[in-house]
Amino acid sequence: MLCTRGTKQGMIKNMAANIVIGTQWGDEGKGKVIDILASRADVVVRSQGGNNAGHTVASGGEVYKLHLIPSGILYKDTLCMIGAGVVVDPKVILEEIDGLSSRGVTFDNFKIDPRAHVIMPWHIILDGLSEKFRGNMDIGTTKRGIGPCYMDKYERSGIRIYDLVHPDIFAEKARATGKLRNSIITNVFGGEAVDIEAVIKEYTEYGKRLAKYVDDVSVLTYEANKAGKEILFEGAQATLLDIDFGTYPYVTSSHPISAGVCIGTGVGPTVIDKVYGVAKAYTTRVGKGPFPTELDNETGDYIRNNGGEFGTTTGRPRRTGWFDAVIVRHAVRVNGLNCLVVNKLDTLAGLDTLKICVAYKKPDGTVVKDFPATLEELEGCEPVYEEHPGFKDDISKCRSFDELPEICKSYIKRLEELCECKIAMIGVGPDREQQIER
Repeated sequence: MLCTRGTKQGMIKNMAANIVIGTQWGDEGKGKVIDILASRADVVVRSQGGNNAGHTVASGGEVYKLHLIPSGILYKDTLCMIGAGVVVDPKVILEEIDGLSSRGVTFDNFKIDPRAHVIMPWHIILDGLSEKFRGNMDIGTTKRGIGPCYMDKYERSGIRIYDLVHPDIFAEKARATGKLRNSIITNVFGGEAVDIEAVIKEYTEYGKRLAKYVDDVSVLTYEANKAGKEILFEGAQATLLDIDFGTYPYVTSSHPISAGVCIGTGVGPTVIDKVYGVAKAYTTRVGKGPFPTELDNETGDYIRNNGGEFGTTTGRPRRTGWFDAVIVRHAVRVNGLNCLVVNKLDTLAGLDTLKICVAYKKPDGTVVKDFPATLEELEGCEPVYEEHPGFKDDISKCRSFDELPEICKSYIKRLEELCECKIAMIGVGPDREQQIER
């Protein structure tokens, strides 16, 4: 049974507040799932991360690459909001607004929380300099200033959207923070100082343009819930990139797990009805860090090329590997998942054998089924595989579970057993119509 039903096109609506999150290392196809659920929602809220994330949505023959703007923006009557937990690059978000507006997308129902922090030019510079300083120990960030912006937030020296849209406050804070960051850029890293006055002038103009969108997202979300509206919380990145429960330090700087939604949008956990976890029928990740099921061979290349595994935001080729049930079971637990969505099953067509990682084997021979808590424990683990027959069929035209070949149905049922979670949707292609709902 599907976790939530009802559409704006006439079906009975089940009022709910649902979360969509990634269960692996990101890029699981959350954008398509979010788009489907956004078409049934009254409100869509983004809770964390920045423009280091990206959702690709194929709708109506058009392809939209979204980075900061919630996917619900494609529906003109849907209230779309960016919560306090997001870090916003004003230049990037305005470019995204302008690009989407030129394609007929309206921003009449778009809001940004005044508490959201602003990515400043020194954040981007420091991101690149610190990665260079780490050398071979670099994390593999997108160098978009996300981490340094969150650092300022938790150091309590950050600049927020409220500041940005109030020129006098912004100028005062930018001079104070910019002076300190320039000192680090020049004295620690030997970089070139930022022209603070030029930044103030440039960013003040951004603030003027963004001012009309600023509103209290926590209050608006609360009121929508009280009014019985259907709310969708849109996740960015994924569970294994969580700052606490991911593969630290090769993680992002925020909480992309379900609990992060409450922190990043200012809603209580009792508001949430259901949590959808999105996975691929295999595993991918971008950047450095451990990857137990990685396939550095022809099979990995086949999956990458057949699945178009190149980053939405960066264009970087993604590392590919077999489905890791240990990871996804970890995601089921830490997110409290009600159901799973498994995308890109069609990508595996043509492979003679499919493998599923069911456990890890430690160097001492111990077999574990729970995801290790630390990088040091994980690095020595080898995957324990279970083999399943592959399939040759083109399943892209299947529109129900019963239409899938028996081998595919068996594979999905086995994933359910291993991950201990019902699979409610199966993706057999990039378009919305290629999402099988059970």
